[in-house]
Order: sequence, then C-alpha cells, then structure tokens
Amino acid sequence: HSPSAVPKDTPYESLIAAGHRPRNTSEPGRLRISVTSLDARLSRLLEPRAASPAKRLAALGRLVDAGVPCHVSIAPVIPSITDCYIEGILAEAAKFGVSAATWIIVRLPHEVAPLFREWLQTHFPDRAGKVMATIQSIRGGRDNDPRFGMRMKPEGVWADLFRRRFAIAMRRHAMGRPEVKLDCTRFRRPSTDGQLSLL
Repeated sequence: HSPSAVPKDTPYESLIAAGHRPRNTSEPGRLRISVTSLDARLSRLLEPRAASPAKRLAALGRLVDAGVPCHVSIAPVIPSITDCYIEGILAEAAKFGVSAATWIIVRLPHEVAPLFREWLQTHFPDRAGKVMATIQSIRGGRDNDPRFGMRMKPEGVWADLFRRRFAIAMRRHAMGRPEVKLDCTRFRRPSTDGQLSLL
C-alpha cells in the first residue's frame, strides 16, 4: 500500500498497461516517478542512462490519463545544483495533470559521501564547497544524519527555505501531498498455526 518508486529501467508503457483501472476504485498502491531537474544534461550527469526529465513528466501524464494513482517526487534536491528546479518541476507536472508531489533532500550515507564529493569536484568544482557546506548545515554539521526518524527530515535555515518554496509552489498549482487509501477488505487473517500461505 505504500508508494513505490519506479525502477529506472522499467518501460513506462508496461506500467500504464498493468496499472490501468477505472477511476474512483480502490487503490492497491501508488506510483511515484522522480524528476531531478528540467535540464536533460544535468540529469544525465546525475543519473546516466535514465529517462530524461521530459520523458518522465510525459510518463506521469500518461499514467494520470490512464487513471493510475501516481505523483512526482522531486529528488534528490541538491543545494545550489538542482534546488532551482523545484518550482519548475511542479509547474510542468501540473500541466500534465499531476495533483500530488513530494521532495527529498539529497542523502549521503556511508560510501556515497566520498563518491558525491568526487562528482562535485569533477562537474561543479566552483560550487563544491558551497554545496557541501549547505548539506552539512541541514545534517547537523555532518555529511549525513543517520539517526532514525531524522534521515528524511532536513533541519535548519536552508531546509526551512526549501520547505517553504515547495509549499508555496504546491499551493500555486493546487497540488497536495499524495494520499494512499488503504483497502482493508483485502486483509486476510493469518493462520493460527504460524504457517503463512504463499498464495
């Protein structure tokens, strides 16, 4: 019942065909497609071989038209690299009929942090210091905050700014947070003998 991210190599047509259903029926799940920016070149630097932003937005539009529950996820939001696209992505998604959205700030757990620093030095050496300083300011002075319940909750002035910008843009386009309607009629009480059924 939780929202599911679409794997980068999944043909969107197959998702539309598999997820097509009449509108106003129960929602067994919800799809989300991430859009990193509106710049195809930048998106290729971030996610090589992944679908372009234009194709992802078009796929969202087709999912909406097919009645498939879906929303756009602006992720990852990288300070001074992709945050400038927050408002634009929401505007473009709204044009395709998308009515819900989320955003996720960049996370740098474990071995991802040094790889990201190397990526910054390679592609954005002039901004690398500023980007990392901002990230650390929203992660308690570290590259990443692994505390349970805090990994997805950036803190501080920069985080508040991104949060306000997202909220204002959402209101401007009459968008909201995705809602997943749980269908409890499909629940089956497990056997009392402790053995779970495979079907």
